[in-house]
Amino acid sequence: MPPPVDIVKVAIEWPGANAQLIEMDQKRALSSIIREVCDGWSLSGSEQFALRYADGPQLYITEQSRSEIKNGTILRLAISPARAARQLLERIQSHGIDARLEALKELAKLSADPTFAAEFINMEGIGTLARLVESGTHFGEMLAFTLTAFLELMDHSIVSWDLISLSFIKQIAGYVNQPMVDVSILQRSLAILESMVLNSHSLYHRVAQEITVGQLIGHLSNQEIQTYAIALINALFLKAPEDRRQEEYTNPLEQPLTEMASTLAQKHLRSIILNHVIRGNRPIKAEMAHQLYVLQVLTFNLLEERMMTKMDPNDQAQRDIIFELRRIAFDGENDPTGTEKRKAMYTKDYKMLGFTNHVNPATDFTQTPPGMLALDNMLYLAKVHQDTYIRIVLENSSREDKHECPFGRCAIELTRMLCEILQVGELPNEGCNDYHPMFFTHDRAWEEFFCVCIQLLNKTWKEMRATAEDFNKVMQVVREQITRALAMKPSSLDQLKNKLRGLNYSEILRLRQSERMSQDDFQSPPIIELRERIQPEILELIKQQRLNRLCEGSCFRKLGNRRRQEKFWFCRLSLNHKVLHYGDLDESPQGEVPFELLSDKIPVSDIKSVVTGKDCPHMKEKSALKQNKEVLELAFSVLYDPDETLNFVAPNKYEYCIWTDGLCALLGREMGSDLTRSDLDTLISMEMKLRLLDLENITIPEAPPPVPKEPSSYNFTYNYS
Repeated sequence: MPPPVDIVKVAIEWPGANAQLIEMDQKRALSSIIREVCDGWSLSGSEQFALRYADGPQLYITEQSRSEIKNGTILRLAISPARAARQLLERIQSHGIDARLEALKELAKLSADPTFAAEFINMEGIGTLARLVESGTHFGEMLAFTLTAFLELMDHSIVSWDLISLSFIKQIAGYVNQPMVDVSILQRSLAILESMVLNSHSLYHRVAQEITVGQLIGHLSNQEIQTYAIALINALFLKAPEDRRQEEYTNPLEQPLTEMASTLAQKHLRSIILNHVIRGNRPIKAEMAHQLYVLQVLTFNLLEERMMTKMDPNDQAQRDIIFELRRIAFDGENDPTGTEKRKAMYTKDYKMLGFTNHVNPATDFTQTPPGMLALDNMLYLAKVHQDTYIRIVLENSSREDKHECPFGRCAIELTRMLCEILQVGELPNEGCNDYHPMFFTHDRAWEEFFCVCIQLLNKTWKEMRATAEDFNKVMQVVREQITRALAMKPSSLDQLKNKLRGLNYSEILRLRQSERMSQDDFQSPPIIELRERIQPEILELIKQQRLNRLCEGSCFRKLGNRRRQEKFWFCRLSLNHKVLHYGDLDESPQGEVPFELLSDKIPVSDIKSVVTGKDCPHMKEKSALKQNKEVLELAFSVLYDPDETLNFVAPNKYEYCIWTDGLCALLGREMGSDLTRSDLDTLISMEMKLRLLDLENITIPEAPPPVPKEPSSYNFTYNYS
């Protein structure tokens, strides 16, 4: 007979005593259970005690969190959070240095516990820590533990960051600005400043006045703190008022970070990041990749103002830019003196330049996006790559009318497309690591990217022998060429050019045909019958691959902290497919994590279902935070008995498909992800080709016919690199 749902069997430890094995009734008051445990060891004053987990983060157990206790959990009897907070507060104010150091070390560990944090904060503990920092008398380990505790306590969002004093900010900024400061102190100081900026508008201005671009750029050469430095740069960049992002100063490295967008400052920052981070001798971890992605997004977002600015047809300065485009392209031709002749000539030139409105091309730039950004791109091409610009314009103006590529119209539509592909104007996505190294290799990366793509468009137009009616078809092909090339993550603009050369129109057609093979080919009844016969064994093959992948396990990042710190947990399926093992990790693992290091487990027999997206409990809880679409699409949860959940956010779409499919296979349900459908189509097509090839190679002799050889089945393996 199974035990009652409300009863969990646990072990409770106490130093110097034998552990007590008890059956904990979850309907019974926690204080009553603690009293009974204390009586078992003859301990008086049970109200001064509490229960904590013995493993992992060792959090305190409360009435709200007790439902998370599982059968077989090891607990520990400890002094209550209030008593612990009181004792630590007294010890960190004591005169003995050793005692204070030990107290701060313990406080740094306990501060991550929300129950303890609430008690410590209620005793004015944060104010005490702030005064210790402001005094400037703490150094080394003692200061590092103090800053760690402060940051952990503030992370619980119990008190507002607005209460932080200016003297505290100056002291923290001082640690960042000092040349010889311990790495652990620098890491925590940068993290505290980042949290201040992200959580308080008023503190943003104070921090921005204390920290300069040059001071933070100087830290990027240190691999142990460069992630924290870029995170702070991003935070200041993100919170900077719009009108402050575009300003330029005489000496950009001495300017506050509110003027982060200064051209010279960006050049120096880009160069340091390229040489010390992207091309450094260490692999880029997930957190650094995210920060590089955020910096890339924020940099491109500087284009949003121009992208959303319409051209004023009556603005002479703006019209002069169009005149300049005409002059550079057709400078060799005589400029007639008569007004009517000049107007007629200009109209002819504007038509040759490919504008939609030949009389007043300024109206071509009144739609947003791309607005004036398209004109900026065209002028950059004309001035910096003048030979290329003239060649494109003159080459098309001398073609037959029906095959000319309209440069102006193409440049405007291409700019709009690039803005969509690179999501100009959109805020960074939480958890996204999709940065492109090539954008850090050039001071004018956006403009150079446009110049590469406009040449690609012109080349593709010729390959397709397109006419004006084919404009949208050409743009679709060019979009596919660009997105496929970007997916290969070229490390430089030259590499991008090489990738695009390999993705000519013929190659795009070949790729499309290959990808459509399962849909368009093999439609005859015998082939359909063969496909249906093959499908079950291919599905079983995919199922085994998914389960094998679950046995290897995956690392997931914890969400929820307001500051981005690398906190991970790992989950893997037992080799006999009967238990899911999981547990917290200090850092992202480089390979497989042994089962012994994963302290928690769920029997597969207890799993009731798997839910995804907005149906996940952790997505419903975070609805108020306006979870972005990408996180929602990567979320899934395992629901198991009695009413428990294990919540996941996959690191990418591939891992999401692998895990949701694998869990469905584990529960005997249909695997329905896009990845499974793609794998199924690809593998069936390949197997059918092999079998059909075998049939084509069979020769039929006059007599007697030999027994046909059974075609070998296709072996399918995945490359997990």
